[in-house]
Amino acid sequence: MTTISLIVAVAENGVIGRDGTMPWRLSTDLKRFKSITVGHPVIMGRKTWDSLKKPLPERANIIITRDKSFSREGAIVAHSFSEARKLAEEEAVKAETDEIFVIGGGAIFKEALPFADRMYVTEILSSVEGDTFFPPFNPENWRALSSEMVPEGLKDTFPTRFVVYERQ
Repeated sequence: MTTISLIVAVAENGVIGRDGTMPWRLSTDLKRFKSITVGHPVIMGRKTWDSLKKPLPERANIIITRDKSFSREGAIVAHSFSEARKLAEEEAVKAETDEIFVIGGGAIFKEALPFADRMYVTEILSSVEGDTFFPPFNPENWRALSSEMVPEGLKDTFPTRFVVYERQ
């Protein structure tokens, strides 16, 4: 069975984005994101896709959009989360992996959360202004498998904690 994982960087106040971008610079988090998701299908909304300069390499990029005419080089297009999930599961078989990742944005996370088995969360230890939010979740339904602190530094504008959660 395929594991559905969410991977997100989220501020203490639930913010994950502002004006179509992430309101922070976290080099450590971006490197972790790449190392975790390479080789796995990734599901994202069209706005998240638009925020990328190009398709994420070494990953099937599955884009959810309501626009029936949407087509982009390097993208597999779906028109619902259930369709994206099915396509991602097919791509996972091709890639010989059993894990798919949902990478945003807010509406896609909200739709995917009830189906998620695991969450890779970079907790930004600060509140920031934003217009896109991670949906609230009941911590009683999740247990932390690991937790790692990353201090603020030259390449990271905020201190963070990286936590992997698994649904109980």
